[in-house]
Amino acid sequence: MEEVGQMTEPELMIEIKNVTKRFGGLVAVRDVSFQLYRDEVLGLIGSNGAGKTTLFNMIAGAFPPSEGEILYKGQPIQGLRADKVCKLGIGRTYQICQPFGSMSVRSNVMVGAFGRYPKLADATEKADDVLKKVGLYKRADSMGGELTLPELKRMEVARALATEPEILLLDEVIAGLNPTEVDTFVSLITTLKKQEGLTIIIIEHVMRALMNMSDRIVVLNQGVKISEGLPAEVAADPLVIESYFGEGDIHA
Repeated sequence: MEEVGQMTEPELMIEIKNVTKRFGGLVAVRDVSFQLYRDEVLGLIGSNGAGKTTLFNMIAGAFPPSEGEILYKGQPIQGLRADKVCKLGIGRTYQICQPFGSMSVRSNVMVGAFGRYPKLADATEKADDVLKKVGLYKRADSMGGELTLPELKRMEVARALATEPEILLLDEVIAGLNPTEVDTFVSLITTLKKQEGLTIIIIEHVMRALMNMSDRIVVLNQGVKISEGLPAEVAADPLVIESYFGEGDIHA
């Protein structure tokens, strides 16, 4: 019988175990390990070229690690194709928005929905539902190439949400937005996390937003993990401050 007041262990969703990625003679990620738990927002930071997106690509199945394991709910997924990883419940956005410019916003989001809903009517319904959640339904019939940058960012998130992920990988979704747009987008992500029951890993250079959103933060520098912990702990880490020297205050 469970003792009164006993804490339940959080569910381990993803475990990165000693992952390395080589591209020829270049080591983009070297012996990185960390865990992601259910309902957590994990921030992933580092200077340009630190290996953040490479790590996302390995988790999402774009390419396999050269060494190490990636476990999803205890099962190895390294080497699985991206579509298989997506169907398991891992969705992602891309650092550079990639709309189908000559397709409607609804059709762009349906591209994500078709993985779960092969019938046109069902995929359309799913796309419309997600567009309402991200505040883009009024633009459903507009062409993807007509959207503003904030709208493109919302469409990227909508397309990922249409795959019905448990884990969402967000790659610089607020980069390039002005402070007001950043605050609005942070509020959207926070709301979606609660409504959809999402567990999130987010790459971001807007430190003010990332520090507010994240439960924990992992820091990469030249492909190596140099720090991990609570936002306040990471922000005070001398190694982290040094790695960001010249890129602006980590608290900014």
